[in-house]
Amino acid sequence: MFSRALSAARPATTRALRPSFNPSSLRAFSVTPCASSGGHGPPPPGLFGPGAKPGEVPGIAEQSTGLERLQYLGDAEGIDIFDTAPLDSSRIGTKKDPILVASPAPERLVGCTGSPADSHDVLWFPLMKGRQHRCLECGSVYQMDYYGEEHDDQHHH
Repeated sequence: MFSRALSAARPATTRALRPSFNPSSLRAFSVTPCASSGGHGPPPPGLFGPGAKPGEVPGIAEQSTGLERLQYLGDAEGIDIFDTAPLDSSRIGTKKDPILVASPAPERLVGCTGSPADSHDVLWFPLMKGRQHRCLECGSVYQMDYYGEEHDDQHHH
């Protein structure tokens, strides 16, 4: 009786333990067709160097990429890409006449050294679009001169 029940259950058991996928549908990743994303927006910016010629050691002009290459190309043309020039420290900004800080972003980090320059240690503070900020050490008032896109200040996370 037990052997008859066991033999009746064997086909169902082997089907349950068999893999659920069809081995003929499996293929190596290397033969999977690639999907092209061509024509879906503008081409990426050309921030890749040409690379070194065979047998040569590449310099910064040949091997730099990304932001480093952008800064290098800007320096070569005399453009300060990251706007690192010092702010006006010949006067103390007031609420009616603040020191304007140009920025393409709606928020920027500003360091104040006082007026005249280096009157106190550097105090760093965030400066935001549409708001004034007063230095806690010397009292100078700073305001952002925003020149970025209007929708850049909207964060979509």
